[in-house]
Amino acid sequence: MTSARAHAPRAATPMAFVRAIVAAYARYGRDPAGALRAASIAPRDVDDPAGRVTAAQFEALNAHAMQELDDEALGWFSRRLPWGTYGMLCRASLGAPDLGVALKRWCRHHRLLTDDVVLDLAVAGGVATVRIEERRAPEADFREFCLVSSLRFLLGYACWAIDSQIALREAHFPFPAPPHRDAYALMFGPVVAFDSPRGAGIAFDERYLALPLRRDERALRAMLRRALPLTVLQYRRDRLLGRRVRELLRAHGTEAATAQTVAGWLAISPRTLHRQLRDEGVSLQLLKDEVRRTQACELLRRTTRPVRQVALAVGFRSEKSFSRAFRQWTGTTPGDFRSATG
Repeated sequence: MTSARAHAPRAATPMAFVRAIVAAYARYGRDPAGALRAASIAPRDVDDPAGRVTAAQFEALNAHAMQELDDEALGWFSRRLPWGTYGMLCRASLGAPDLGVALKRWCRHHRLLTDDVVLDLAVAGGVATVRIEERRAPEADFREFCLVSSLRFLLGYACWAIDSQIALREAHFPFPAPPHRDAYALMFGPVVAFDSPRGAGIAFDERYLALPLRRDERALRAMLRRALPLTVLQYRRDRLLGRRVRELLRAHGTEAATAQTVAGWLAISPRTLHRQLRDEGVSLQLLKDEVRRTQACELLRRTTRPVRQVALAVGFRSEKSFSRAFRQWTGTTPGDFRSATG
């Protein structure tokens, strides 16, 4: 029989973030007891350096604190951001034609709220990077939580707006690795750098910026009924996954590209790989065949290599099996294709 414990939500959010919210109450001279009670967090557990809470507990804590303190920044900045501020920020970016424009608006409008930290989107070499410039560094009690949350708000909004996971290439932070550094992999992916001279930021494939927004005002109102869904909601679908798999297959070859190896290149599980590709209406085998077909056609069209060598080059062990597959792909034999396109 499966125990209730097996279905219990995982407590992965560091207690350090809870302590940052408690510090916000101290800054405003308020008692955090009600917020902790709303989140089912025992006061005696707050100072546990190894303590963790679930995403649901942390969302409940944030909801209570932001409204009770009337500050969605929770004490990070030199001025309050009244309740509803981040909803306004979401709404101001919602009418953008694509994610790139939406994120530029987010960064620009965030500066109207506070210039303590400034967000900037830059694109170079196929990589989009959102960086935070600390013009007035938050106090020590708030700095980590401020930088992490600012990036998670933006990333969460971006994923929600395009209804897609955004696979980060890297996240980097200017402070030393905290004791709870393992939680960063859950928030930002496997590549996280600390003590970074580049400050705080996240980097991802620039092609996400061209994806259209898939949400409207009605969806926004539904999303905002919760306090912080942007920071905890995980998106299973990656609308660029098929493209990324194609590129990896072209770069690494298809012969050794098992689900296990491809999933390893993407830092996801084979099960997740198969599920997300299925959601896109493709499979790993279809993508492998597509890459093989494209490479085979190019070799037949542009070189004079014997068909057997072309077969080996695209991952087939025999000319016979290659010819059979090629006929299925194109309706003709490799020899006839070469004659027709030569």
